Amino acid sequence: MNYADQDVDSTFLGKIDDIYHQYKLLASIDGKKWEIIADKSVNKTDVPHDYVELATPHKARYIKLENVHMPSGKFALSGLRVFGKGIGKVPEPIKQFMVMRTEKDKRSAWIKWSPVDNAYAYNIYTGLAPDKLYNCIMVHDANDYYYKAMDSQKPYYFSIEAINENGTSVRFPVVKVD
Repeated sequence: MNYADQDVDSTFLGKIDDIYHQYKLLASIDGKKWEIIADKSVNKTDVPHDYVELATPHKARYIKLENVHMPSGKFALSGLRVFGKGIGKVPEPIKQFMVMRTEKDKRSAWIKWSPVDNAYAYNIYTGLAPDKLYNCIMVHDANDYYYKAMDSQKPYYFSIEAINENGTSVRFPVVKVD
C-alpha cells in the first residue's frame, strides 16, 4: 500500500519523526460480510509504503481499506496491490509470437502475439542474451506492443507469458531479433 501526499491539505511532505499511519484492511467474498485481515489501528510507525504479508491465506473477491489515522492532510492512496492466486486454471501458453524489428530505425520493434482467452494481461520479457531477459513490460487489454528501447547495433531476445488471477502461463520460447 502506498499513501499519497495530498498536497493541498498536507502540512508537510516526506519523512518526519513522530508521525504514523493507522488503518484496517478488510476482505470479503460477497462485498457484504467483511473480515479484518490486517489491523494496524494501534500502529505508531510511519508507514507511507507499507507491505503486509498475511500469516495465513485468505479467500477474497473484494478488499477494503479503512483509514483510522493520517498524520496530515486528507486520506489518499497512490496504490494498493494485492498478491495471491485464484482457484482456477493458469492461462494457456501463447501459440504465436512475432517480433518485427523496424528496418529504418533498428531501435524499435512491433511485437504481436495470439491472444489467450482467459488472460487479462501479458508479460513481455526482453534482454541482450537469451538467458538474461531482465526487462519486463506488462501489457493489458491488447495483443500487440510497439517497443522503442533497443540499441540499434545489438541483437535482442524476447519472450512472453499470459497472466490471469491464477498465475502465469509457460513462457513462449525465446525469439532473437537482429
